[in-house]
Amino acid sequence: MVVLNKIYTKTGDAGETALGDGARVAKHSMRVTAYGTSDELNCFVGVARLTAEGAVDEALSRIQNDLFDLGADMCNPNMEKDAEAEYPPLRVADAQVKRLEVEIDAMTNVLEPLRSFILPGGSELAAQLHVCRTVARRAERLSVELATMESVNPAAVKYLNRLSDWFFVAARIANNGGKDDVLWVPGANR
Repeated sequence: MVVLNKIYTKTGDAGETALGDGARVAKHSMRVTAYGTSDELNCFVGVARLTAEGAVDEALSRIQNDLFDLGADMCNPNMEKDAEAEYPPLRVADAQVKRLEVEIDAMTNVLEPLRSFILPGGSELAAQLHVCRTVARRAERLSVELATMESVNPAAVKYLNRLSDWFFVAARIANNGGKDDVLWVPGANR
């Protein structure tokens, strides 16, 4: 259980922060940038939930919890020590990736196939989900870059990859099942 009695600690005033294993790193480190971007994504998901209803809102709630799991995973770099830890750190699991795949397939089954690229927009919720999609892609790129330097849970990277796809398909659902998608017209303004 997390207990936050005091929000400011002053321990980051010199430009460093603590990771989940207690190590101190620069606030601009690639690891902090990667999990910080997943936190930014979580905020955008919260904004999208303001206009979401029913099953979409429930799915976005699950995604917000998953993104906290992902942040906990990413802020603890010592994956090789997980097995020997008294309290193993929280890690994103393949089951979370699979759940996204099942949800993507279910949404895709009710959509007409795309015959053009679509522009971000349409309904308010669709536009917000497209913002989530692009922030998820950025979080994924940063996590992949981090993985070239340090240990990263492969399931966390897969989760971000599927999540951006989930947001794309959910945006089409939010656009009247794709009927109100805004289609790209190549060269329309030449």
